[in-house]
Amino acid sequence: MCRLPSEPILAKLNFPMTRSLPSASRLDISGYGYQAEELPSAGDAPRTEDDPRLWFDDPTRPFELEIGSGKGTFLVQEAPHRPEHNFLGIEWMMAFWRYAADRARRRDLRNVRMLHADAVEFIRQRVANKSIHTFHLYFSDPWPKSRHHRRRVVQDATLVEFHRVIEPGGTLRIVTDHDDLWDWYEEHVQRCELFEREAYEPCVSAKAGELVGSNFERKFIPEGRNFRGMTLRRND
Repeated sequence: MCRLPSEPILAKLNFPMTRSLPSASRLDISGYGYQAEELPSAGDAPRTEDDPRLWFDDPTRPFELEIGSGKGTFLVQEAPHRPEHNFLGIEWMMAFWRYAADRARRRDLRNVRMLHADAVEFIRQRVANKSIHTFHLYFSDPWPKSRHHRRRVVQDATLVEFHRVIEPGGTLRIVTDHDDLWDWYEEHVQRCELFEREAYEPCVSAKAGELVGSNFERKFIPEGRNFRGMTLRRND
C-alpha cells in the first residue's frame, strides 16, 4: 500500500541523445522555456506564487503535465487539438528542453510551456494540491539495472505525490515498451489504493495503431515492439 514518504523524493530523469539538434544559439525559448534553477527558492511546501499554472495566459484552464517530454513531439501534436487545456512538459536533458520550447514557440502554441527540472522534485516543492488534470508519463527511462531502479519515476512515494496534486477525477497515463518496467508499474499499482486502474485510450493526436504518437513509438513500431499503456484515475 502507498504510504506518505518520510524523506524528500529525488529522481533524476536522464535521456540518451539521439540525432544532433540545432545549436543553442539558433533556438529561441522566450516565453516558453523555464528553468527550475532560475526560479525563486522553493518553500517548505508549494506556495501560491510558485504555481506553474501562472505561466499561461489563462491559468484557470485544465492543467496537464508531461514528465520526460524529450523533443516535445507529444506536446506539439496534442496541444492544438485541445486549446482549452494548458500543457507543461518537464525535461531533464538541456538540449531536448531547449529544442522543445523553441518548437512550441515556432508553432505559436500559447498553451504549451517547457521546464528544465528534476520533475519529481519540482512537483513535490512547487505544484499545488489537486491542481493537475492529467499526468502523462510516456516511454520513461527504464533504468534496467537493479541498482538504478530507485531512479525510476514510479515509486510508492511518487504515487503518493501524484495523488496529492491530481484533481478529483484526474488521471495518470502511462505507456512503455519495456517489459521489466511494465512489470514494475504493475507491481506498484497493484499495491497502491490511491488510484483506480482503467483501460488506456490513445491520445487524441495519435495516428491509427499508435498509443501516443511520439518519435520513439514511430521509430520502433515497425520492429513489432509491445507497447502497453494504463490509465490510473485518482481515487478519493
